[in-house]
Amino acid sequence: MPRQGLTSARLSAAAAELADSVGLSRLTVAAVARHFGVSDAALYVHVRSRDALIEQVAVRAAAGFADALAIAVAGRAGHQALVGFADAWRAFAVTHPGQYAATQLPLPAEVGTSSTGHLRLIELSYAMLRGYGLDEPALTDALRFVRSTLHGFVSLESADGFGHPRAVDASWHSILDAVHTTVTNWPTGTREQQ
Repeated sequence: MPRQGLTSARLSAAAAELADSVGLSRLTVAAVARHFGVSDAALYVHVRSRDALIEQVAVRAAAGFADALAIAVAGRAGHQALVGFADAWRAFAVTHPGQYAATQLPLPAEVGTSSTGHLRLIELSYAMLRGYGLDEPALTDALRFVRSTLHGFVSLESADGFGHPRAVDASWHSILDAVHTTVTNWPTGTREQQ
């Protein structure tokens, strides 16, 4: 019988907060159970395994991440949209490191295709770059470039990977200017694999 007041929504919210505070790799069903002061078995009514718990965190986090990106790009195009998108990406990753990590994980197809947050993340990413006038396959190539750049930067920043005394924010803004220039001048020809 489910414990009074313990719901799947409360469970995933608590798991998301714990992922941010202890790290996604240390998130366990037992840690969430301790948070609620219940036995591990009490949670299995709402979540079948640690993998399922991580999936719940990923779905919940993707929705919040997509909301932040949508607000950041609303009414903007080109460079302004790129900067808003990138700043919101960085802010989410820094503020919610465990949840951000969950959004980067591959999910089972049935979970990923039913997660409106993940679908919105994809659409918002493509929509932001459509302002640069790119068509396929250049659009996907440019999106992979942008995503790799943003993810690489926030991953290094989160791991204190920038030891040089230059201000990290100054580097961030220079990188975004370089990304804008690159995407603006994206090659339109396709290179087929040999």
